[in-house]
Amino acid sequence: MAVILGQSLLLPIILAPLAYLIGRRVGAKTGWFAFVVLAYSTIMLLFAGMQGSEYTEVYPWQPIGEFGLKLDGLSAPFAAIIYILSTTLAVYSIPYMKHKVEEEFEHHSPEVEQAIKRKMGLYYSLYLLYAAGMLGTVLATNLIQFYIFFELMLIPSFFLIAEFGYGDRYRISLMYFLWTHVGAVILLAAILSIGFLGGGFDFAKISTSGIPEGIRVWLGIAVTLGLFVKLAAAGLHVWLPYAHAEAPTPISALLSPAMIGIGGYSFIRILVFLVPSAYASVAFWVSIWGLITMLYGGLMVFAQDDIKRVLAYSSVSQMGYIIFGMASAYYVGVGGSVFQYVSHGTGKALLFMAAGAIILQTGGLRSIGKLGGLAGKLPITATCALIGFLVIVGVPPMNGFQSEWMLFFGSFAGALQSGSQEKLIITALALTTTPVTAGYAMWTMRRVFFGKTPENLSNVKDPPATITIPLIFLAALSIILGIYPNLVTERLLPLLSAVMK
Repeated sequence: MAVILGQSLLLPIILAPLAYLIGRRVGAKTGWFAFVVLAYSTIMLLFAGMQGSEYTEVYPWQPIGEFGLKLDGLSAPFAAIIYILSTTLAVYSIPYMKHKVEEEFEHHSPEVEQAIKRKMGLYYSLYLLYAAGMLGTVLATNLIQFYIFFELMLIPSFFLIAEFGYGDRYRISLMYFLWTHVGAVILLAAILSIGFLGGGFDFAKISTSGIPEGIRVWLGIAVTLGLFVKLAAAGLHVWLPYAHAEAPTPISALLSPAMIGIGGYSFIRILVFLVPSAYASVAFWVSIWGLITMLYGGLMVFAQDDIKRVLAYSSVSQMGYIIFGMASAYYVGVGGSVFQYVSHGTGKALLFMAAGAIILQTGGLRSIGKLGGLAGKLPITATCALIGFLVIVGVPPMNGFQSEWMLFFGSFAGALQSGSQEKLIITALALTTTPVTAGYAMWTMRRVFFGKTPENLSNVKDPPATITIPLIFLAALSIILGIYPNLVTERLLPLLSAVMK
């Protein structure tokens, strides 16, 4: 058996200690090592995707079942975005994290230089583990294996915030850990119940026929609550604005665009694929929760002045779109939810990276009230930020347009198919929240990039190529996926149609 996905997943884990040792010698340049590791792993991932509509690697894992890695129409979009963003941000991290770590020290000496190198080595070793944890979650074919990687996402990200974040990073990282771990424990209870009642933990062998109807409802509730903490649904989102605002910007650009949306993948994989009767029991209420999340997150943006908190609350709203689409009970709507993960991934990564560029070039300014007129000073950053906002607003030809029309069309179709007037009303209300997204997007662009430039920012300029090239790459990818959506939907929609028929 060719070990293609195994390489893609295990190389970053195996080489993480080596990244630390290299970092102790070369410091920030370790980012190039992480880039090569992740680039090779991404190539292996894409190569596996070329093997057919579904590619699986299975290894014995007794007595739990089988340790499997599966790339299909559902997991492929998530896996590709996770590793594409991780690879791109490894380069972006080189100048950003070098500056971030160096500013923590008041003076430079041989001892301080060595401490800086050690911190850079630690950063990239944790970074590789974090990327692998996210990938392992979406490739898993066994519930216990899935949960192990689900937790592996949490541990490196906790230390990345605690060691490299801003502000009260220790308290915030602990809050982030506790909130997301509580959600994971609730999810674990549901996973163990499904495995016990379903006859095993391997996805392919689980049978829901032995699960009593009343238990299925509670399983749906437990899975929803456990995963909606990760998705930062309204009411369970408390940790997100703090964690995303105070995490180092490259990690913010993975937390928001990549990690939290994995909760959506997990919801679809577990409830839609494995326990569809539990999905049917919670879908209507999940759609209401999605609507509330869309509106709440969007309105909260207008109350923020910190540019990273603006983007954090925007992520809450965007998760509402994902939640709403996956509750549509129609394959196009659920597919739109998956596509929304992809479009939010590229668009929000662009915005966090642009915010990081502004913070880096303005000496740490994050207050929108102290910015303005930067379009003429940072033209590349401003252009990429505009593309990022157009993505999340859903303006053609950006990929955000494709995802939004799919999830709203799917929701209307699901409502009409079921004959539910309540679903139809909820979908119409959800559609009216889209101007809120457009409003805060243009409001933020105007305040940051247009108007009068503050005198103290008269000499700022675009950051170095290691920051602008990743920005340009993601901007181009957002447009390409908007023009050629079949890169995402070609295998996704037939799979969902077969499962949800």
